[in-house]
Amino acid sequence: MSIYNYRRRPSREVAVRGVGIGGSNPVRVQSMANVSTLATAEAVAQARRIADAGGELVRFTTQGVREASNMAEIALGLREAGCELPLVADVHFNPNAAYRAAETCDKVRINPGNFTSGDRVRDALLPFIELCRKHGTAVRLGVNHGSLSPRMTELYGDTVEGMVESALEYLRVFRQDNFLDVVVSIKASNVPVMVRTVIALAEAMEKEGTNFPLHLGVTEAGDGEDGRTKSAVGIGALLALGLGDTIRVSLSEPPEAEIPVARQLRDYIALREGHEPIAEPGAALDERSRKPIPGADAKAFPVIGLDLEAAPEWHAADASEAPRSWGDGLPVIVTSSHINPVGEIASYIDRSRLAGVDNPFIIRLSYPGSDTSDVRIKAGADFGALLLSGYGDALWLDAPGLSAADRNAIALGILQAARLRISKTEYIACPSCGRTLFDLPATLAEVRRATAHLKGLKIGVMGCIVNGPGEMADADYGYVGAGPGRVSLYKGRELQVKNIPTAEALPALIELIKAGGDWREP
Repeated sequence: MSIYNYRRRPSREVAVRGVGIGGSNPVRVQSMANVSTLATAEAVAQARRIADAGGELVRFTTQGVREASNMAEIALGLREAGCELPLVADVHFNPNAAYRAAETCDKVRINPGNFTSGDRVRDALLPFIELCRKHGTAVRLGVNHGSLSPRMTELYGDTVEGMVESALEYLRVFRQDNFLDVVVSIKASNVPVMVRTVIALAEAMEKEGTNFPLHLGVTEAGDGEDGRTKSAVGIGALLALGLGDTIRVSLSEPPEAEIPVARQLRDYIALREGHEPIAEPGAALDERSRKPIPGADAKAFPVIGLDLEAAPEWHAADASEAPRSWGDGLPVIVTSSHINPVGEIASYIDRSRLAGVDNPFIIRLSYPGSDTSDVRIKAGADFGALLLSGYGDALWLDAPGLSAADRNAIALGILQAARLRISKTEYIACPSCGRTLFDLPATLAEVRRATAHLKGLKIGVMGCIVNGPGEMADADYGYVGAGPGRVSLYKGRELQVKNIPTAEALPALIELIKAGGDWREP
């Protein structure tokens, strides 16, 4: 795993109805349905739309045995329509649903945080493994930040270490029973936490001699430009390191809208395969620390290109050059035209630091064209990989085809996703699924209209109680579906207002924010 020279992490292949994940296969893209798993016709129609958009797997929520059983009907409808899209069941809290799903689906996702824990792990897994083995069913082991088991939280807290150990505990049982058709994911809505945790899991698996494929995703990324930016920064940073065998971009939008974004992100990073080698530093850098930019507002840090008035005496460097001593502390604007600009710039900065260069580095990356979405995805992946690895004292987004306002918005969005500079309200919103208890896109838009002026506040909008309180663990306030037409409100992880009518929920949320001292008038 290297940020300098791109190469995919070696992983074993797991076949899911003929779709290979890991090994020499391309990174697979997938989505999750948001219709009821019991509504067969709607489910079949939505799965076909996902397949038509280029999705290679689709997941459905299976809250209970009824839903898991109906997956067989959905499969029948798809196969009769000539669609071979693999079906994945999503199970929480209910081993019996997992057992049934192993008989009806191509793959079953279980969450160690709420499936079972402690001494019961092996007892619950062994019959599940035997059913999967008998029916040729693969498994996705999915750990989510904020939904660790109470035992893991007690031992490790809600930490990177706890998330990794939660996955390893289950993976060891699968290995002991020689069941290796397992894909593992470890997710968070907090992008830096998600990136650190996936890296830590990959390193831990390597130490234990395992190479299960990795599924990547930023949970509750939201919608629109925010959801796309967070996903590009988080998933892109990991893909740039060669990690990831299948991805999902989670958006609070129709699930088929996720697929083009995921494909664009995957294909952009895949262009680096087999690239011209980049010189690597001869030694490891002990640490990376950011340097102030002369004349820049220290409160707006890291700064972005539009904040800068580049002084004529500032230096310019091409990352393909050998590092040099500048003899002063003025900023160095570093650029790259390499197919892997992330690797070349990282190498240049590290080699410079090892040679004693103490100047601030401004990373300037250029993107042609006038497609705002295209620039957002590519810049999010590139700058995200560098910023989350500690590179760069300022970012300069060079996109002459975009307006200054669009360049500014993209740059600030990238910094916010990386949790380096907060410039607006952040929404932690699930993409919705068959468990969702209200119109999530419309509700998110309504909450945003009322609270978008609360810069720095994190607000969770979650469709159901299953994932809501846990997976919005990073939010300051939460709006969570509690039942049909009912909502519960949270401050942090603490329930404050329980099970009120939806019509009363937004005013009550505003009052809760006011009571917490976090409200200000627009």
